[in-house]
Amino acid sequence: MRVALIFDSARPETTGIYFCRAAKQLGLAAEHWWLRDADRIPGGYDLYLRVDHGDDYERPLPVHCRPAVFYAIDTHLPHSWRKIRRMARRFEALCCCHQRAAHALGAAWVPLACDPEWHRPLPGPRRWDIGFVGTEGGIPRKFVLQALREQYPISQIGSAPYERISEIYSQAKIGFNYSIADDVNMRAFEVMASGCLLVTNAIRDDDYAQLGLEAGRHFVAYRSLREMPGLVAYYLTHAEERDVIARRGCETVRQHHTYRERFKQLWAYLAAQGLVRALTVDGKDTQACTSS
Repeated sequence: MRVALIFDSARPETTGIYFCRAAKQLGLAAEHWWLRDADRIPGGYDLYLRVDHGDDYERPLPVHCRPAVFYAIDTHLPHSWRKIRRMARRFEALCCCHQRAAHALGAAWVPLACDPEWHRPLPGPRRWDIGFVGTEGGIPRKFVLQALREQYPISQIGSAPYERISEIYSQAKIGFNYSIADDVNMRAFEVMASGCLLVTNAIRDDDYAQLGLEAGRHFVAYRSLREMPGLVAYYLTHAEERDVIARRGCETVRQHHTYRERFKQLWAYLAAQGLVRALTVDGKDTQACTSS
């Protein structure tokens, strides 16, 4: 079966590229097309999957690109959310990486994940106190990150090339996370997959629990910014507890929360909707994820 993945990015650490790799691992013929070249995409694919990249939401796919499915990511950004809601009717099906948006759109919840070839434990000492790879974000995250830099100067906090993500987290005692939206973001999976203890903000919904990830067992959650410094200090000085939790998180994420597994879920959902033929992996049909 053939899949056209449509997104305007060549960066190897984007969701579209991860999905492309996952589809090929599942035996699908997957090809990347840029949205700007949408008019050149031929017919004949079994699926046209447009992956959100903060793109030109107003640009439609050609009418022959069917079945057309959109995987929404930036639903937590107000300006993107408005456009995503408007464009939803153009697609036969929607999938969202954030559960709250999936509920609002009547879409399938297909969370983000890790790519175990890129996000993996690397040998070496835990030389950094805190690891955080990403942008500053707005208030309060940028102030939180600055406070951590000042308190723990032997840290790696800020943007970094994708090749260094696993290196930084593998060498950090704590992988810090503060999701801009109230959600399970990509960084959470990348930290845990790298064998680092994830310390992240608790979210209102039970998304982590629904994914089989338990606070205190697979990661550490702080319920407020007032509670966060104490938890960070505790786990920096309790290596044995830190390593046990990190090991559990790493094993669970690398087994159950990869983009290969996510693509299987996505495909099974579409097969249940009658949009694609069922995908057989290791002699078994994939199990459909539920629509929210």
